[in-house]
This record gives sequence, structure tokens and C-alpha cells, in this order.
Amino acid sequence: MDDALRAGVAIYNDGYYHAAHDAWEDRWLELEEDTDDERLLHGLIQFTAAVYHARERNWDGAVGLAESASEYLEDLPAEYREVDLPPVRAYLEALESDPELIERRRPIALVHHGDGPTVADLEFGPTAIAAVVLAEELGYDEKPIEQARGYARDDLEAGDDGSRFITLLFDFVREDDHRGIVYQRLTGHVERRNAREEDVEGLF
Repeated sequence: MDDALRAGVAIYNDGYYHAAHDAWEDRWLELEEDTDDERLLHGLIQFTAAVYHARERNWDGAVGLAESASEYLEDLPAEYREVDLPPVRAYLEALESDPELIERRRPIALVHHGDGPTVADLEFGPTAIAAVVLAEELGYDEKPIEQARGYARDDLEAGDDGSRFITLLFDFVREDDHRGIVYQRLTGHVERRNAREEDVEGLF
């Protein structure tokens, strides 16, 4: 839960308002309805959607989503799952009454564990989630990213914290200007690892 939360918060804080919900959605769908965790993720998903629709100048959609997000978040503690909710509630209230506010001021940053992380701040767990989300958002084939994530986790479990897959996943998430090159290298490493594993399987 914490890794997914932090990944989505960082993606949102980097300005990928529409993509942020993808870090939370799978986890949200697994939760029992009307629990605190479900309300938190549901509220955050609708919060980011309200911001996205306001930026697209869909005022009615933004207002409706802001109202709905407020309802999901209203009964949660001020800092639930280390997410600072009072600023979110205040911003939703402001957006509900004046969605054009977004054209005058940048949306608020989300605060998690006492800071407003961006993708450059993430550790491996949230980075592994963010990599797949950003691949989808930016039009890359997600399959090599998902395979690289699996190989990176295998390498970590084997004690190889200098794994190329780990390094390339971090670079894919953090290197805006070189993401295409990183993706090509990552894809090449995935293909070579796949080929090696197939060769080994063929021996038995």
C-alpha cells in the first residue's frame, strides 16, 4: 500500500495528473468497499481526476469530481497513511466553488511521509510501480518494463543491488530527456535475459 501511495503521489507531483491514478487503481480495486483505505484511494483518484479535468477546462466534470472526492476523504484522520489530507480537502473545496482557480495557480502538491516527493525521490519499490505507469502514460510498450521490474526484484532478492535492471528502471523514471534511449537499453537487456533463460530451459 505504501509503495503504491508514494508512487502515485510522486507521479502527481511531477505533473502527470491523469496518470497518478494508475499507481493506485489496482490496489484500490482489491480493497473492501467503504473501508478507510478504500476511501483514501478512491478520494485521491477522484482528486487527481478533478485536477486533470479542471486543467482540461471541463469545469462541470472538475466540480463534480471535487465534490465526490471531498465526500470520500472527509471522515478520514488529518494524516491518514502518512498522506497530509487537510490541504487536499481545502483545495477540493476551492476547486468545487471555482474550478477556474487552476488557471491562476498551480495545483497543490501532495505530501506523503512529511514531504512532497517527485519521481526523482523514490526508492526502488515505488519506482518499480512508477516505471510501468509512466510507460503507459508516455506511449511506451509496458511489457519490457514489467519484465525488467520482475528481473530487478529477482536480482534484489539475490543480493545484487547493482543490477542493470534496477539502474535502468531508476533512469527510465527519472531521466526525462533521455527516456527513449534508456528504454531502448532496458529493452535490449530484457531481450538478452529472456534469451539466456530460454537457452537454460532448453538444456533440461
